[in-house]
Amino acid sequence: MAAIRFLIAGGSLFFFLRWRGEPMPTRQQWLGSAIVGALLLGGGNGGVTFAEQWVSSGLAAVWIATMPLWAALFSGLLGRWPTRWEWVGLTLGFVGVGLLNFEGNLRANPIGAISLTVATICWALGSVWSQRLLLPKGMMASAAQMLAGSLVLFALSLIGGERLASPPTIRSASALLYLVGFGSLIGFSSYAYLLRRVRPSLATSYAYVNPIVAVGLGVVFAKESISGIGLLAMFVILSGVGLVVLKRR
Repeated sequence: MAAIRFLIAGGSLFFFLRWRGEPMPTRQQWLGSAIVGALLLGGGNGGVTFAEQWVSSGLAAVWIATMPLWAALFSGLLGRWPTRWEWVGLTLGFVGVGLLNFEGNLRANPIGAISLTVATICWALGSVWSQRLLLPKGMMASAAQMLAGSLVLFALSLIGGERLASPPTIRSASALLYLVGFGSLIGFSSYAYLLRRVRPSLATSYAYVNPIVAVGLGVVFAKESISGIGLLAMFVILSGVGLVVLKRR
């Protein structure tokens, strides 16, 4: 599903840009796009998609809210270590993750927790690394990353033995089209645009509001629920992320 989503979105954007006269990415730009696409979409989005077979969307969003903290750590490894207050924020964020481990839904599904951790690390690393790689100009960067990411996702799907057993329902196909349009063409392209213009810790701060939105939508549309521990973890994680983002401003 994720592979098809990004193949359609990336392919449509790529051919539209070529029709508009945008230059073809160079070999080095394709390589940079492949690295970023593999990390952001293959590991990041793919890991979340895999985990949500067992973990609710709201709980997954709370876990992924730690992503700016990982981005701050990776920025440090590349030469910009966190300040004292940023370390406080990092500690708070990871304490929140520790609290999430007491959440029954995650205790019952360790594979989901592992997948979310790998996904969060991949997305943070890809976000930081993208600012040090040679990428195509403008929207072509998003198109190339989505195409490269879709190939990685197709490979992971084949390795996992996934097959399309039956045609998707109209409801499923509609959800996929929504993800192609709003999640990929608009959402991912907007994120890629931000990464080219601001530092990763600020670009990744969208994870700030994701848990609140996702928990609310999950309750309304998917009849999901989150425990008191999950809500406490969300508060602690967002407090930590807030410190990191504000102190990096």
